[in-house]
Amino acid sequence: MSAETVEATGRSDRTEQPKSPMRGWLLDRAPFLVALLMLLVIVAIYGSLQKGVFTLDEINLDTAAAMTLMLAATGQTIVLIRGGIDLSIGGMISLGTVIAATQFGTDPLSVVLWSGIILAIGFAVGAVNGLLISVLKLQPFLVTLASWSILNGVAMLILPTDGGAVPGWWVGFAYAQMFGLAAPVWMLIALIAFWYWFRSTRLGVTIQATGSNEKSSFLSGVSITRINVITYGLSGLFAAAAALYLTTQTGAGSPTIGKDYILPSVAAAVIGGVSLFGGRGNLLGTVIGAFILTLIGNLVFVLHVSSYWQPVMSGAILLIAVLASSMAEKSARGLEQ
Repeated sequence: MSAETVEATGRSDRTEQPKSPMRGWLLDRAPFLVALLMLLVIVAIYGSLQKGVFTLDEINLDTAAAMTLMLAATGQTIVLIRGGIDLSIGGMISLGTVIAATQFGTDPLSVVLWSGIILAIGFAVGAVNGLLISVLKLQPFLVTLASWSILNGVAMLILPTDGGAVPGWWVGFAYAQMFGLAAPVWMLIALIAFWYWFRSTRLGVTIQATGSNEKSSFLSGVSITRINVITYGLSGLFAAAAALYLTTQTGAGSPTIGKDYILPSVAAAVIGGVSLFGGRGNLLGTVIGAFILTLIGNLVFVLHVSSYWQPVMSGAILLIAVLASSMAEKSARGLEQ
């Protein structure tokens, strides 16, 4: 047998070797694993500096502090997986808090009614965003930026300054406990359960497929307009839910507070491994990202440094997460070749 034949046979054998399942597993989960490692490092540092970190009370407190961001980031995650972005969640959060603070009153029926109205407004606003993006072929960034401005203006008209009030029992909801776990922890469990159900539904699969390749989805018979309307509608719905939860923390409304959650909702998702280009992401990673951003604030406080360092650290961690995830993906792809 000639040397050329032996070499060709060797190349053929190498190319026909089966790919290891572990390599594919690493490729799919590399960004999430990077975020998880970062969270463990931050928790370890925080735990070494502060007593009582590894207790149920601390878990309850940290989850309560991160829940508004988690809810806002849930909707943002769905939109990012679709391949878009939603800046209007800031305006919806502000509008939701001022409506609640001015309209709830003390009657439980009134609270339930207005909570439903706020959630409906959130979905409707998001659905309009999705419709405008599809029908007018506009960029999601520009449409949702305009919606954010409009919603913020309406919130200012309703309540020009921070104020209003919600019932005391509504504020107490965040502190209610069952089996030692506070209500926000149970909300987080429900949120994760919802996600694992949602991503397995036909709608969830279609949103991810459309985010991966919109043209192929369209050629397969998927209504892009319908997907956009539902996707942005869900984002608005979760932003409204974030507003309702936020009022349990503040006890009042604020026409400007929503702006504090726009970029962090994107950052939490990206840190958790959600792709800005669509088609990839998991809510569990977003939850980890939200915890990371929340614990940074705790870490800054424990270290007794200026609070101005918090956005610096958040930005640095976001950059590290993006770079590390990119490097991990390239390494995993190299293993496959």
